[in-house]
Amino acid sequence: MSYLFVFPVFRILFRGRTIGNHYVPFNGSLIVVANHGSYLDPPFLGHALGRPVAFMAKAELFHIPLLSSVIKACGAYPVSRGASDRSAIRMATSRLEEGWATGVFLDGTRQENGRVNNPMAGAALLSARTGSQILPVAIINSHRALKKVFPLLRLVPIHLRIGKPIAPPNSRRKVDLEATTKQLQLSINSMIDEGVIY
Repeated sequence: MSYLFVFPVFRILFRGRTIGNHYVPFNGSLIVVANHGSYLDPPFLGHALGRPVAFMAKAELFHIPLLSSVIKACGAYPVSRGASDRSAIRMATSRLEEGWATGVFLDGTRQENGRVNNPMAGAALLSARTGSQILPVAIINSHRALKKVFPLLRLVPIHLRIGKPIAPPNSRRKVDLEATTKQLQLSINSMIDEGVIY
């Protein structure tokens, strides 16, 4: 499914490119952390890394015929609206314990400017709980391709920059989780500032 649908959409329609794939560990659990600009992010991110990435997705998205097939093929799993943070953390922890790469959007929701603005500590907590490395990824231009307010598709280049993996926090203490979260925010935003790949 990824090859037949996501590949031509990402590579041809959006002139998709990635840089830094050599940073991706291909074995063992991995937390993939990215900015979030549009609904295009999960399938493109799942395709571009070269290994499946499981994403939490709103349960209602699984009722949209075409989108449902795409996000299922990319390893997404449903989280009900209003589900507690603990429930979501348990589901993500289970995927990591199975050896999946698990995707987390640092802000938790789409951002109109495509940057990491108000990062949450969920990814750092998952890392501290499971001992999984964290892989920062910048998704460049998806917020321009499919805007949050006026969802008209624009065929602008969407490129991904993959950063060096970050070690788990020293502990689950708030200060350590916040330090790792800040490190992720700075890493992703600095890669966004580098712009598209030439």
